[in-house]
Amino acid sequence: MTSELDLERQHHPDAIRARLESPRSNYVASAVLGAIDGSVTTFAIVAAAVGGGLSETVIIVLGLANLLADGFSMAVGNYHATQSQVDQIERARRIENDHIEKVPEGEREEVA
Repeated sequence: MTSELDLERQHHPDAIRARLESPRSNYVASAVLGAIDGSVTTFAIVAAAVGGGLSETVIIVLGLANLLADGFSMAVGNYHATQSQVDQIERARRIENDHIEKVPEGEREEVA
């Protein structure tokens, strides 16, 4: 059970600001999605190479090249998605700060 003093500390403006400003990334979710996507596409490439009768060396090279390209693609995509979220949060924060400055009573009512 959280004490009243702990709740007050957690709701101090500095504590709230720190909580809101700290980025929270979910690396586990990204890793799981990347692993599943990488496995499926690599299986498809390798299966197609085997079906095409290519040599084992070519199959291995194609599989490794696909793993590297897919990993790079997922990393870049995740980076840009995360940056878009951060930009969107910052935009919302600027708008709300502007509202607080210009119409503080309206913002108090909104929060209430």
